[in-house]
Amino acid sequence: MAPTQDRRARALPLIGQPPTERADAARNRRAVLAAARSMMATCGSDELCMDRVAELAGVGVGTVYRRFGDRAGLVYALLDDDEREFQTAFLFGPPPLGPCAPPVARIRAFLHAYVDLLETHAKLLALAEAQRPAARFSTGAYRTHRMHLITLLHLAGHTQTAAYLADALLAALSPSLFVHQRHQLQFSTDRIKAGLDQLLAGVAGSAVCGPAQPAATAASTP
Repeated sequence: MAPTQDRRARALPLIGQPPTERADAARNRRAVLAAARSMMATCGSDELCMDRVAELAGVGVGTVYRRFGDRAGLVYALLDDDEREFQTAFLFGPPPLGPCAPPVARIRAFLHAYVDLLETHAKLLALAEAQRPAARFSTGAYRTHRMHLITLLHLAGHTQTAAYLADALLAALSPSLFVHQRHQLQFSTDRIKAGLDQLLAGVAGSAVCGPAQPAATAASTP
């Protein structure tokens, strides 16, 4: 990665990673995250408890709440490394996920890569959603994903509806919906990706055809 790209990657707006930390704060953060990972490995993500994490980390529970806010904040911090790797891939990596591919191809690669990320982390992310239903939309990760899709949708011709369509596509990748599809409906990841491809085909088709006609005009058109 080029030096400029590397600096940009480090500056990505991720949850749980302040620009600078005191040595003791950084040490406490590492201890808390290590304790949380150990607890999940032993008991599962559903048993993640702030008090117990603080006890395992050897810090006061107030330290954990001040640093992460609540269980949702702790969850997003646990996923920072994988999120940073994902962002680096779609911003600077090889095509079609990275630059130098047509915008619709990049959107498709992004959606598929997001499914792969959810396959690993959806249960944990769904736990954060249950804690704070609107938390997903305020994370640096969501804002970065949304802006990336808006940029590509603009390039694909959606100058008026890019922001709405970006949110609509990301809604189809809700962690709680993914968990429902994978574990209640028994959808495979291939089936979910195929469904996303159909959604994207509708988006790409409307970009080619232009805005819909008003209802009265459309009704009178042969």
